[in-house]
Amino acid sequence: MRTFALAVGLAGVLLSVPLSSSQGEILAMMNYESKTPEALAALNLNASTDRREGIAIIDVDPESANFGKIIADIPMPPTQVVHHIFYDRAMTKAYITSLGGPSLQVIDMARFPYRVETIDVEGCAMGEDVVFDEANRRWYLTCMQSGHVFVGDVATDGVLARIDLPGSYPHGIGISTEANRIIVTSTVSGDLKDPHEFVSIVDATTYELLGTKRLSLKSEGSGEAPVEILFAPGADRPTAYVTNIFGGTLWTLTWNEANGDFDARQVFDFGSIDAGVALEMYFNEARDRLYVTTGKPGQLHVFDVTDIGDPKHLKAIPAGEGAHHVAITKDERYGFVQNALLNLPGLSDGGVTVVDLRTGKVVASMDTLKNAGLNPNSIVLLPEWNSLAGH
Repeated sequence: MRTFALAVGLAGVLLSVPLSSSQGEILAMMNYESKTPEALAALNLNASTDRREGIAIIDVDPESANFGKIIADIPMPPTQVVHHIFYDRAMTKAYITSLGGPSLQVIDMARFPYRVETIDVEGCAMGEDVVFDEANRRWYLTCMQSGHVFVGDVATDGVLARIDLPGSYPHGIGISTEANRIIVTSTVSGDLKDPHEFVSIVDATTYELLGTKRLSLKSEGSGEAPVEILFAPGADRPTAYVTNIFGGTLWTLTWNEANGDFDARQVFDFGSIDAGVALEMYFNEARDRLYVTTGKPGQLHVFDVTDIGDPKHLKAIPAGEGAHHVAITKDERYGFVQNALLNLPGLSDGGVTVVDLRTGKVVASMDTLKNAGLNPNSIVLLPEWNSLAGH
């Protein structure tokens, strides 16, 4: 594996002590890239070397005297097109996907200074999402442009298998041990010109493709683009929520043991409240609230999911254009909404909206990267503060 060591902070001071807890701070890790005027050009995966990429660790506690201060900065190769950050279930490792090369980065969160090691995943084009089985033994990486899902060993990070999903654009992925199924969304080609409208169903033991399931009430070819999927924790029957990014809808896939398949149902249309570009999902610890982001306008939506199959929309909390990932504190007081999606026009505010989840109100905006001409592409809190929120 290739390794990049933790770099100095922007102030130019070498860190000599571990990043540990102190009163009045909440540390977030965000990967970022240059904010380009011609935003669509950022999708060119042969990006020029004058692009800037990295991972910043920033104090995001709105009550801290250091709110918005960059504590450390990890430069990344400017052509990497670093995409998302995912923790394993124990939050001992952070996995980082890349759109620009056949690789997966990993950080050992217990080893300081942090080092970014590269796992070669030959044949993966546009690495998107990483999920972990319930036992935290296997990781699964979706590769949107190559029609593959790679399976790896969490302990060794060796690649174990490749799942072939021909004719699809794998993006979101969810796994149910109870149903012995893997569900993978087929979203859109890398140039955003060929949106799909189905998910692939895979046997979680044999990795055999069992079939597909269409998630659209519209005519064939509508291109609603299912993007993210998240199984509801603790459900009586395995039930996954799916967001359609172009269709702006929320669906459920509920396990039907009698026929060994999932029953699909559209449960909410964000267009009914003038919202669209449905993206990420998160659960609270009590499992009675679902949080969903929409990029246009940037909002964090709160659903009552006491009845998993019949979510009730409670509130739309304003965020920034391109509202995407959310980092939630362990005590569920704060949600930090990262506002940027692929440098796309009208979806790249670049700030972080701080929401008090108890009151449902915005309490601050963290614009450090935005003011530096950078877009954050995802956000997680360091493990000491981070809730997995159903992931």
